[in-house]
Amino acid sequence: MSLEKELQQRSGSKCELCGNDENLSVYIVPDIKENALNTALYACNVCVEQMNDSEKIDANHWRCLNDSMWSEYDAVKIMAWRMLNRIEADWTQDLLGMMYMEEDVLELAKASGDGEDDENKLIHRDVNGVILEHGDSVVLIKDLKVKGSSMVAKQGTAVRNIRLDHENAEYIEGKVDGQQIVIITQYVKKT
Repeated sequence: MSLEKELQQRSGSKCELCGNDENLSVYIVPDIKENALNTALYACNVCVEQMNDSEKIDANHWRCLNDSMWSEYDAVKIMAWRMLNRIEADWTQDLLGMMYMEEDVLELAKASGDGEDDENKLIHRDVNGVILEHGDSVVLIKDLKVKGSSMVAKQGTAVRNIRLDHENAEYIEGKVDGQQIVIITQYVKKT
């Protein structure tokens, strides 16, 4: 039986991470030398795209890991652990704290470098020093003139689902009045 047929049978023809039943393919877990059934999983295009490109991660999509992290299959557990370490959201640490993996499986999961503290990692903080994360909501603490337009973002305006600038800890991005703008972190307060 081919690897794809075995994975289809094992997964019930659904993504082993999110449960989607469309646009499925075999995904070989990277950074592991052996290629066999225990290092492959059946995944949808959405999961594969986000596993391969951290810039495209949608934290809300990965709430499915609450269920799939308990899979009996090592490849699924490894990718669940890796994605929980890549997602910048408060809820991921709770799930990582609950997750159980055998020591040898955990070593395979760590082979990609996920979960290691990066001493050069940028930390975005609001005016009060509270750490900001991707997807947080903030409130403007003063009126801000938006460069390149006549718009003024008013004090007290809520900015939801912010994005962090990966090159500068002082900048975040968010939508104000339907317009995507860059905001300096010293002018926001986390809600």
